[in-house]
This record gives sequence, C-alpha cells and structure tokens, in this order.
Amino acid sequence: MTVTRTRQHSHSGWRRTRWLLGAILFVQGFGSALTEALWSTSFGMAGLLRGAGLPQWSDLAVGAIGAVLLGCAQVARGAERRARA
Repeated sequence: MTVTRTRQHSHSGWRRTRWLLGAILFVQGFGSALTEALWSTSFGMAGLLRGAGLPQWSDLAVGAIGAVLLGCAQVARGAERRARA
C-alpha cells in the first residue's frame, strides 16, 4: 500500500514539473521571439541565447519544446482521468 502511494506521488510530481517547465519554456521562447521581432530587443531567454551565440530561430525551438511538454502533461492528465473513471 505504501508503494502505491509513493508511485502516485512521484508521477504527480513529474506531471507538475512538466506543466511548470512547459509553461516557462513556452512563454520565454515564444515571448522572447515575439518581443525581438516587434521591438528589436533581446531580454530573458532571447538575451541568454544571443549571448551564447545561438541563432534567432532557437527562441522558437525553446517555445516548441515548451509546447511539447505542455502537450505531454495534458495527455498524461487525460489518461489519468480515464483511468479513474
């Protein structure tokens, strides 16, 4: 019985981490790309990536990774809901 609770807790923690990390990368990636395109200024994620010498499309790649993490978290949430029903 304790093993089941531990497993549920670890899955729940990873799911929360995916939501949080996905949201941060999504906003930072696409937000930085949009800000740089509209106002020609780099800050946040874009500033760090430019400082590392990476091209502008890397902002979009970071945003896409965030979108994938959010999608995975949503799929896991749906599967968990179906399992409970």
